[in-house]
Amino acid sequence: MSPRVALVTYDPRPEPSHDVDLPVLVRALRDAGAQADSVYWDDSDVDWGGYDLAVIRSTWDYSWRAGEFLEWAERCGKATKLANPADVVRWNADKRYLGELAEDGVPVVPTRYLAPKDAADLPGDHEYVIKPTSGAGARYAARYTPDEHDTAVRQLARMHAEGLTAMVQPYVRSIDAVGERALQFFGGRLLHASRKRAVLAPGTAYDADKVAHPGLEPWTPTAAELAVAERALAAVPEAPELLYARVDLVDGEDGEPRVMELELVEPNLFLSLHTGSVSRVVEAILVEAVR
Repeated sequence: MSPRVALVTYDPRPEPSHDVDLPVLVRALRDAGAQADSVYWDDSDVDWGGYDLAVIRSTWDYSWRAGEFLEWAERCGKATKLANPADVVRWNADKRYLGELAEDGVPVVPTRYLAPKDAADLPGDHEYVIKPTSGAGARYAARYTPDEHDTAVRQLARMHAEGLTAMVQPYVRSIDAVGERALQFFGGRLLHASRKRAVLAPGTAYDADKVAHPGLEPWTPTAAELAVAERALAAVPEAPELLYARVDLVDGEDGEPRVMELELVEPNLFLSLHTGSVSRVVEAILVEAVR
């Protein structure tokens, strides 16, 4: 019997979907003999138990509805095999995991957290970034100099009023020169890597629309980058077997790679940039569906 696979996305209406990978994967899975469907995570009519595997692909509205989404992941994971598993999704949906990675010795961008009711303790001697612990696509992210303290405080107040915890990180200056690298893993192996330019331009408002992946291009990871990415994945609690992962890296002041983000929920695969990776993704999904 053909494996039944749900590729889980979001309902973008009235806008068109920005997930250009999704129709490619549905078609490739069907060509490989699977029964593959693109389904919305919040569609109450979907029978998740009717699938052998549900793969979270582009649920790009989840950070706005985090509680609802995490409840769905728990339900879906009980009805069928969910990739990545609900426990992983819950852990990774809150970027306070960076603190846990740091405690495990993984080199990460230094990060402090300001929860609602915390004082606006912001740097006074260097450029910095504020963003939410639950966010995607640079939502509510902005870059500030010490002279922009009052504007940064207003952002914190807005985020805290919405119940969001803020992350405060030094602005990593190397991004302006060498960009940010994304190493993508699928089926337990490196799939491909990409590099993008800086997302946060000086003076861009935190609530402005931003291009999440500007200047994207293929990248060949260095041995040091691959080693840091693998250390980060090994530090995921209980080190589960992950179907997919993206590790975003930047260079620290010492020139060595550091983890900016570990994306285990719904990373863009950039298959339009890496067309040769489609067959490997399909193969890994089919193996997981029948395991």
